[in-house]
Amino acid sequence: MIIDAHIHCSGEEQVDDVLQALDAAAVDKAILLAPFLSGNYSLHDRTTLRSANQYLARLIAHHRDRLIGFAVVNPSLDNASEDLRHAHDLGLTGLKMVPAGWYPYDDCAHRIYEAASRLKIPILFHSGIFIDGKSGRFCRPAFYEAVRDHPDLRVTLAHLGWPWSDEANAVGLIDLINGVPPDNSQFRFDVSFGAPPVYRLEVLRKAIAVLTPELLQFGSDVFLPCSGELIKSRISDVSDLLERLDIDKRSRQRIMGGTAAAWLGIN
Repeated sequence: MIIDAHIHCSGEEQVDDVLQALDAAAVDKAILLAPFLSGNYSLHDRTTLRSANQYLARLIAHHRDRLIGFAVVNPSLDNASEDLRHAHDLGLTGLKMVPAGWYPYDDCAHRIYEAASRLKIPILFHSGIFIDGKSGRFCRPAFYEAVRDHPDLRVTLAHLGWPWSDEANAVGLIDLINGVPPDNSQFRFDVSFGAPPVYRLEVLRKAIAVLTPELLQFGSDVFLPCSGELIKSRISDVSDLLERLDIDKRSRQRIMGGTAAAWLGIN
């Protein structure tokens, strides 16, 4: 099974086109993120985020066996916890959070963690720098240690935290060295690369050695609408790196789908 655990919606995609792209890339299931970077949607406007979540709920409504909707909320905005509960009621079963103007250890973030924990909602965080030049100072992996105050919460840090990938490995290692089974770990990490090509092999080598494939999961980080060929190319990029690292078949299957399946509770 291949699960693409990191796909952005723009608000301009059609569900049939999304499904066709997944078919062309041989992706079985995908996490779709509510739009917040394009069109009239803004991470800093509660009304547009609420509209984005409603849009995503409509998009996936008849395909929830294959399309998994992740809401977007900004904890620094008023009533963000209420917006998360509303999105969950609409059928969005996960959450994407992007620290921008707030830190993952801030009180406003903890209020969202509490709500997500009660609702059993997994969280996908941006971690590391932003390629568009926005400040990444809020997104260092160590800041996410605040999640440990909520033991039932299960989260993923995107992009292996680059350029702080060693720091991300250290955060993820804590549960492993304390004997916590990977599927019960609070942290896992997606391999949608923030690292430029010259760094990628070494970043992935270290992540596999420290975190093991049990805590790593594939994400294409594509923006819809897009072709299946684009998603397929992201799969090929990861597959090529795993080949160069001589990673065995079982471990590849874990990275390409098994870790995300366990995180999402998919049998």
